[in-house]
Amino acid sequence: MDYPEFASPVVSKLPEEGIITCTSPSNIALVKYWGKRPIQLPQNASISFTLDSCKTTTSLTYKKQGGIKEDFDFNLFFEGEPKPDFKPKIRSFFERIQEYLPLLNQYTFTIETSNTFPHSSGIASSASGMSALAYCLMQLEKKINPDISNSEYLQKSSFLARLGSGSACRSIEGPVTVWGEHPDINGSSDAYAIPFPFPVHQNFDEYQDTILLIDKGEKQVSSTVGHNLMYDHPFAAKRFEQATANVSKLKEILISGDLDAFIQVVESEALTLHAMMMTSLPYFILMKPNTLSVIHKIWEYRETTGSKVCFTLDAGANVHVLYPNTEKNQVLDFIINELVAYCQNGQYICDKIGLGAKIV
Repeated sequence: MDYPEFASPVVSKLPEEGIITCTSPSNIALVKYWGKRPIQLPQNASISFTLDSCKTTTSLTYKKQGGIKEDFDFNLFFEGEPKPDFKPKIRSFFERIQEYLPLLNQYTFTIETSNTFPHSSGIASSASGMSALAYCLMQLEKKINPDISNSEYLQKSSFLARLGSGSACRSIEGPVTVWGEHPDINGSSDAYAIPFPFPVHQNFDEYQDTILLIDKGEKQVSSTVGHNLMYDHPFAAKRFEQATANVSKLKEILISGDLDAFIQVVESEALTLHAMMMTSLPYFILMKPNTLSVIHKIWEYRETTGSKVCFTLDAGANVHVLYPNTEKNQVLDFIINELVAYCQNGQYICDKIGLGAKIV
């Protein structure tokens, strides 16, 4: 066991049956993580905004079996329908976390999950999905270990979520989280995410994120494949150095409230993420023509109005339009009048930074 601090207590009696329901949001990285080492550890630290409305709701029904089985017994439903193609990922997740949750093969589980946003379209559905499942499983552990402290509970939830999807560890708490060990951030760890341990300037209170759904289809290249292409990437080492430096910059920006500096770091990070994709072998492009059109429109609007609006991108074509709450009405007018035309079927999601996973 690499992390003995996350071992489960030995108990003689387990709960017989029940159901746990929780929600967990997606998150949007400001400093990106792209490239990892085994198992699910980041090559560089990242900082993210936890979202509020873009979330997964997961219900975990559990029933104790007669004995301990070699395999895991679970059924999976997504949006009310059986989803057999998701099962290998859940099985792999269970295999990774079993040494930290040995109760897994003593239950039959039914996992029912749904998203408030399109799956596999670049809104980090694996982050919200895996963090929601990890949070439910930790609720089950809490029933057998009621003395676990809240901080230990949240930390282990993040640790387990990471083993399902790296970015999922950043969704357990909010509104700003850090994942990855970094010399300027005490308490930071590769094993789990932590809340940003400094006061965040009021400029970022209720910061808005309107997600423009440029393309709701599944990505041509999964994030897992993209991460793996960083192993032999010619620019990988410099990219990891750049990200480490940008975490230091963003730390000071979040404390000082310097929105011009925020724009520069966040947009540079978004474009660098996609530059890594375009310069890997094999190379690929997840942006669409409308993605670029939106970016240019945002630049024009900022130039003519002095607005502090900016964009970031995840591993997909959709655009996250970030802006202060004080500009909410003006920027929404701009989005509706000039940007929605570039969205697939005119669809977009209004979101803001949020506080992480919670029990329903």
